[in-house]
Amino acid sequence: MGLRQDFSTFITKGNVIQLAVAFVMGVAFSAVVTGFTTGIVSPLVGEAGGTGNLADRNTTVGHATFLWGAFLNDIINFLIVAAVLFFLIVYPLLRYERHKAAKAPAAAATTKECPYCHETIPLAATRCGHCTSQLPETPPAAPAAAAAVPPAKSS
Repeated sequence: MGLRQDFSTFITKGNVIQLAVAFVMGVAFSAVVTGFTTGIVSPLVGEAGGTGNLADRNTTVGHATFLWGAFLNDIINFLIVAAVLFFLIVYPLLRYERHKAAKAPAAAATTKECPYCHETIPLAATRCGHCTSQLPETPPAAPAAAAAVPPAKSS
């Protein structure tokens, strides 16, 4: 394949086109949220505080002007975008992945616990790599389990 054909194949792949569409949709969504914040939320917050439009609030110190109202507007804008993305995309995807993981069969165990030092070791190990104990074919009974069983009564 030539360079031109490789580039054409790359550009027409579904994931590149989907990424471009997602970017354009993100920019458009951001413009809508910015319009909502500056046109509705900022005036409402400003009127509730008795100061007019929140975005127009600033403080001048010497020759510097701090546009803290515009900054608060941007924070509100960010929080709205983050909330919408979380509740419409991230949270449903997390729920789907959890649901899918719950339905998946459990993977076969590849490790076991050393009965002496309780470290994790490979399932096929015959000697513990941590405490170097020779592992029995069947693990020894735990002392707590043996103490919990009452002795048999003789008749």
